[in-house]
Amino acid sequence: MADVEMKAADKAKDEAKKDEKKPEEAPKPPPSPVDEIKSNIALIERAVSTLEPRFTYRVLRTLTALRKRIDATVLRTAIEQVYPKDAAEKETLLSWLPEGSAAEQSMEVDSSAATAKPSAPASSAPPPEGEIYLRLLILHYLLTNPATYSKALALANETAEKMQALNRRSMDPIAAKVWFAVERAYELAGELADARPLFLAAQRTASLRHDDESQASLINRLLRNYLHYNLYDQADKLVSKTTFPESASNPQFARYHYFLGRIKAVQLNYSEAHHNLQQAIRRAPQPRTAPGFYQAVHKIFIVVELLMGEIPERSLFRHPVLEKALIAYFDIVKAVRTGSLSQFQSTLSKHAAQFEADKTYTLIVRLRQNVIKTGIRRLSLSYSRISLRDICLKLHLDSEEDAEYIVGKAIRDGVIEGRVVHEKGWMECGGQKDGYGPEVSDVFARRIGFCLQLHNESIKAMRYPLNAHRKELAAAEGAREREKELAKDIQAGDLDDSDMGGDF
Repeated sequence: MADVEMKAADKAKDEAKKDEKKPEEAPKPPPSPVDEIKSNIALIERAVSTLEPRFTYRVLRTLTALRKRIDATVLRTAIEQVYPKDAAEKETLLSWLPEGSAAEQSMEVDSSAATAKPSAPASSAPPPEGEIYLRLLILHYLLTNPATYSKALALANETAEKMQALNRRSMDPIAAKVWFAVERAYELAGELADARPLFLAAQRTASLRHDDESQASLINRLLRNYLHYNLYDQADKLVSKTTFPESASNPQFARYHYFLGRIKAVQLNYSEAHHNLQQAIRRAPQPRTAPGFYQAVHKIFIVVELLMGEIPERSLFRHPVLEKALIAYFDIVKAVRTGSLSQFQSTLSKHAAQFEADKTYTLIVRLRQNVIKTGIRRLSLSYSRISLRDICLKLHLDSEEDAEYIVGKAIRDGVIEGRVVHEKGWMECGGQKDGYGPEVSDVFARRIGFCLQLHNESIKAMRYPLNAHRKELAAAEGAREREKELAKDIQAGDLDDSDMGGDF
């Protein structure tokens, strides 16, 4: 009993210690932006020394969240702590940052002294990859203020030249991110067309150096540049003359499929456009992570589905990320579904500005024929005979000649069944099927044949059950065992004639 009491007492003490430790463990605060930049530089140095690009990819995964937290103070402090005192790269990087007032600098010094821990000055400068990473952060900071767009463009050109002159394979993942920032600098400066020769030369150099990351990024930059200026023929030639790297990341593949979908849709190749847009949706990041891209892909995707004669699912317009962005497209879907040409025209004129901004206006204009076909199909189901003039009034067409041409084309394409009587000026629709005829009897015969075949197979399964032969094998094995025992008894003389039967 004493041992039991000691064990219970020990358990009570352990539980008390655990309860005491729990309130003491407080969650660690997130690292400051300066500390995060310094740790990223250390990871880049480790990636260069060990030739392991996974450390660089770990750094780039934090870029999106980090660039929202940086400012001039953070960048200046990080550069001063990363580089030695007399480093030439340090002065070059600091020259791109705007200088704050003396009061701001004193407040920054006081706050940093109160919160940050004193750090020893760096003994050696980081590798060139670290400098390019810091340039990338400065570039993203300069792009947040319209007053520094020209300065960002100059920094982008200088960074691109330095990056190409270094020609280091360990810099390839960072270079792919830099090319995106370069394109953004040209776009915000209003000189996106001037960036095309730079991207073409860089893409040719990247393909010769087998730099897959930069090559994938540059192909997407060029496609976006061409599509921005509606140069679809040149974009199609670029796609046919280049090969997108298979080792590219999922975000790059998502952008590439999105651009392909837009090109194929303009070229009337709706099936391939639908496939490419589906791939872009599947490879895209989560909707909460990249809502803008998710909305842009679905806008084109809905229009392509309508052009293919399909109606998108209603649940798509209830998605929390897409609900507000797709209001105009939902109105277009309702107009196409009901076949109301007047509703389609009013919706198109109401949301024309948004469709122009989304670059889907020319595709939506093509839906007019789909709306007319839907309206004619509804009229053919409602009337056995209707005049062409009434068709013009109901579908808001210009003349009876247009109505005759559209109805004739719908009959030829198999949209409706009927014929146009030109002399009397009406359309005779095909009679409604009454549920009888050779087609219905064939379907009924196939169903009966299927039921009879299922019945026969069920009878066979009951007559010859599965694994029935195993019971016969077990019975045969039992008979053999009994014969062996009988033979042993005969040899031993334990059996006589009366035991084995009189006839034996």
